[in-house]
Amino acid sequence: MRTIIDIRNGVTRHPQRRMAKPVCLSIGEGEQLAIVGPNGSGKSRLVDIMTGRYPLLGEGVRYDFGPEAHGLVSDNLKSITFRDSYGEGDATYYYQQRWNQHDIADDAPTAGSLLTHAPESLIEAFGLRPLLDKPLMTLSSGEMRKLQLTRALASGPKVLVIDNPFIGLDAPTRNDLSQLLSRLAQEGLTLVLVMSKTDDLPQFITHVVPVEHLVAGEKLTRQQYAQQQRPIPSPMLGDEERSWILSLPEKDLSTIPFYPAKGGEILHFDDVTIRYGQRTILQHLNWTVNEGERWALSGRNGAGKSTLLSLVCADNPQAYACRISLFGHRRGTGESIWEVKRHIGYVSPEMHRAYLKDIPAIDVVASGLTDSIGLYVRPKPEARILCEQWMSIFGISHIADRSFLQLSSGEQRLCLLARAFVKDPELLILDEPLHGLDDANRQLTKEVIETFCQRKNKTLVMVTHYEEELPACIDNKLLLKTNI
Repeated sequence: MRTIIDIRNGVTRHPQRRMAKPVCLSIGEGEQLAIVGPNGSGKSRLVDIMTGRYPLLGEGVRYDFGPEAHGLVSDNLKSITFRDSYGEGDATYYYQQRWNQHDIADDAPTAGSLLTHAPESLIEAFGLRPLLDKPLMTLSSGEMRKLQLTRALASGPKVLVIDNPFIGLDAPTRNDLSQLLSRLAQEGLTLVLVMSKTDDLPQFITHVVPVEHLVAGEKLTRQQYAQQQRPIPSPMLGDEERSWILSLPEKDLSTIPFYPAKGGEILHFDDVTIRYGQRTILQHLNWTVNEGERWALSGRNGAGKSTLLSLVCADNPQAYACRISLFGHRRGTGESIWEVKRHIGYVSPEMHRAYLKDIPAIDVVASGLTDSIGLYVRPKPEARILCEQWMSIFGISHIADRSFLQLSSGEQRLCLLARAFVKDPELLILDEPLHGLDDANRQLTKEVIETFCQRKNKTLVMVTHYEEELPACIDNKLLLKTNI
């Protein structure tokens, strides 16, 4: 059997990207691999070695893509990273830009401009035809993921590495993607899937490499890996941490501006329609959220979920042209966006995409106290203590002083979650909050949400494409239908 990728004592020259032990791993013809492990375990570092992202010491990596291979390794081996699901790394991007479409240049690249060589079969398989004329900046995270997959497959690679292939995709698209990848595997494509959510493991996977504590374990057959699996303990949130959340001091909301004096309506949408050019995103939407309710917001990719939440979070200027009331006040009646945001804890794919900040992780958490992307005022000692406590709740206190950009995608997401909770908000807006989290951290985060929502005056709106990710406290649901 031909060995397609052979790593012998692989050690990265870059000291900050090294594994704890040299990597030895081979992938044979016909094998389909999954790399699994907790957040921060070293999965991405292993992929860096496999794809030759950084120079290696010693023997390095040997490739044999077969007699019909392209000339360069980069033509035969394609990799789609976690951040690719949110778009290309662009330091000029700011997270409200998707909603401020007047800031997007007329000659901005469209989805179609990146798919000029993609076969019609792939475009149809991912339902991309209605998106071809949309600027890249306006795509949802799920639409961007489908675009990146189509783009990579269109180049005809021999090996395709995908980090968390199913994140951001609705259930029908996940099913379609799994079937497509299975067919491509049967046709000779070698797939390497980096998985945080192990119950997403597709049936075509033949082997698994577990990674933990920056050590790549022995390659196991799928059956061997299944025999080693242990259920995630429940609860994940300790009694001391649960008590700390429940004992947080109750606010006197009567003294805080821009909040209804006697509770009541938190959000009210009256016949709201949102259009961009000829595209209708939301149409005649009527929706009321009362204080203390917990809502699940669902819909296909591109149905307008994130657009709806951008109206709530004062990030979308179209809110001023609609009949929208937040915290008992009609939008556009003299309030500032900071009066709106002071009551909201928020995390979203757009925020993760925009947070390219080379600052300590604890400063990212502290930025939630001032609703800034990046920290412009150093937190006072008591504020830092609060940030440290929330980082401890999410199990990331050990990375407080590490640069946000040096963290794994899962660790970054946990920092952004701590940021959403740190100011003890009245309204939690959680847009795909469990993206990229491993099984244990998904369970932990669900329990944190459930515990937080047991407190008085707490309202929740949560988006997820996985029904099982919804916390038990959900008592209302809103389904958005796609407008074509």
